[in-house]
Amino acid sequence: MAQGKVLHYDFVVKETPINMLCETNRSVLTVNGLFPGPEIRAHKGDTIYVNVTNIGPYGVTIHWHGVRQIRYPWSDGPENITQCPIPTNSSFLQKVILTEEEGTLWWHAHSDWTRATVHGPIIILPINDTNYPYKFDEQHTIVIAEWYARDTKAIIDEALATGGDPDLSVAYTINGQPGDSYPCSNGSAYNITVVQGKTYLFRIIHSGMNEEMFFGIAKHNLTVVGMDGAYLKPLKTNYLMITPGQTMDVLVTANQAPGRYYMVFSPFVDTNAPSNDNVTRAIFQYNGNYNHSETPLLPKLPGFTNKSDAGNFTIQLRSLNSEEHPSKVPTKITRNITIAVSVNQQPCPANTTCTGPQGAMHSASLNNISFWAPSISILQAYYNNLQGVYNKTFPDTPPFVFDYTGNVSALGEAANVSTEVLMINYNEEVEIRFQGTNFGAAENHPMHLHGYSFYVVGMGDGNFSDSYVSQYNTVNPPYVNTVGLPKNGWTAIRFKADNPGVWFMHCHLERHASWGMDTVIVVGDGAKKHQKVLPPPKDMPPCSVS
Repeated sequence: MAQGKVLHYDFVVKETPINMLCETNRSVLTVNGLFPGPEIRAHKGDTIYVNVTNIGPYGVTIHWHGVRQIRYPWSDGPENITQCPIPTNSSFLQKVILTEEEGTLWWHAHSDWTRATVHGPIIILPINDTNYPYKFDEQHTIVIAEWYARDTKAIIDEALATGGDPDLSVAYTINGQPGDSYPCSNGSAYNITVVQGKTYLFRIIHSGMNEEMFFGIAKHNLTVVGMDGAYLKPLKTNYLMITPGQTMDVLVTANQAPGRYYMVFSPFVDTNAPSNDNVTRAIFQYNGNYNHSETPLLPKLPGFTNKSDAGNFTIQLRSLNSEEHPSKVPTKITRNITIAVSVNQQPCPANTTCTGPQGAMHSASLNNISFWAPSISILQAYYNNLQGVYNKTFPDTPPFVFDYTGNVSALGEAANVSTEVLMINYNEEVEIRFQGTNFGAAENHPMHLHGYSFYVVGMGDGNFSDSYVSQYNTVNPPYVNTVGLPKNGWTAIRFKADNPGVWFMHCHLERHASWGMDTVIVVGDGAKKHQKVLPPPKDMPPCSVS
């Protein structure tokens, strides 16, 4: 690929007073004092240097979600996976290497729960700005987020100490505005003014923490044309279902009578776990002469618990698979991995009061291993061949076979807590089958893999069967970095292991990731020089200070 331009950004992580709802004198962690944070705008193939200076109260890391970072995991960002946190009053120059990505991605903090307010868009334009596979007149970025009533680091620290549920968010925001349905919101809704007959590209980013979302605009159809930094075959729909971590590029034509129309994000909740059932609204308003004081119309969205509408949207997504943007689905699979995805419980330690289910502690696991992050970076341990930091024994299959989505009440719910990584050889063609289980509060799990996008070749309800392989879509499956594993269902993904390094894989529901629904994939070096991990930068944050 032709070498792109080199761009430079400065990020300052700091506490900033933000007035939200009825709160006063409240400060949250931001980048450059903005919520959401600053946009990074680049072209396909560019290299971006972001100097991240932390003047916040505790260590922090930043992840470039969906950027593959070919051969350069050093700037990928997850805490104690590829780096230790950037200590207070210090900086880290992060190198963001764009290659195949084109469309909408995002960046966010990847330490504690600070990504609640530390996040922003990454817009990657086509090389010459013009060769989009679709036409539009204007573009807007829409960031959905969750707002908490107190410091998110304190929330998760307390929840992990007691084993209980973390606080729920108290509002959802669209581009930093809670919308006009909340107390003290003073009618503060994000609004977009449109011209009749024009088509708008909405770049939608779900930066929220723990809830999937339906989205729609009253009386307007949507056409989904991209997802996770890759193009899709245009899909006409009247609603979306988007999970935390996902991005979607959507065309909307202003073809209705001039007026004001609500754009609504409404939660999709398919679990008995506690959830924030609020909605948030923005306004899609036409310019021109009409009664601007009329109450906007509301869209008809699927109900909170409508699992079938959520699934029906997701299974329709297809890659564009054009001459300029071909699908390259691996078909000679050399490594087949099955991962059981579970919400678990751990027994309460002696002489401790726990507030999880039945006095136990919440936990979560992949293949019955609840991930324990080490106190130093796995990447640094791997690169420098340090012993005793992790085990190379994450299994290719669950420890035993059972009726994963049936009655599991007779089975114990405790998982093994350890630091296991999944070793994969360079250039292997990999298939991972995620299998949901019925332990605990089962629900949809948005599974995210760092360092890769992958093809979603199959998805269904119930237990996976080998007979389903013949029904896979290997022609034009969606090419994404985050996929919703259906509640008590399965999802099959494929990718070619052509990016050596240490790459985090986890549920993008933050409470599940905190409970251990994570693992690390280590892709070994290839034989040739251009197939090996590049050396680290000189200013890696130290593991001792932070």
